[in-house]
Amino acid sequence: MNPIHIAKKWLAYRRTMNELGGLSNQALNDIGLTRYDIRDIAARVYR
Repeated sequence: MNPIHIAKKWLAYRRTMNELGGLSNQALNDIGLTRYDIRDIAARVYR
């Protein structure tokens, strides 16, 4: 796999983790997520 492609995917994973991780529990609840969901969602971006 292309190293640039891997780096872009990893950056998207980190960005997703940071964005969702920065939300309050109430904001996550408002969009139907919990803190436990964040890693799974970010992993979908990485695939």
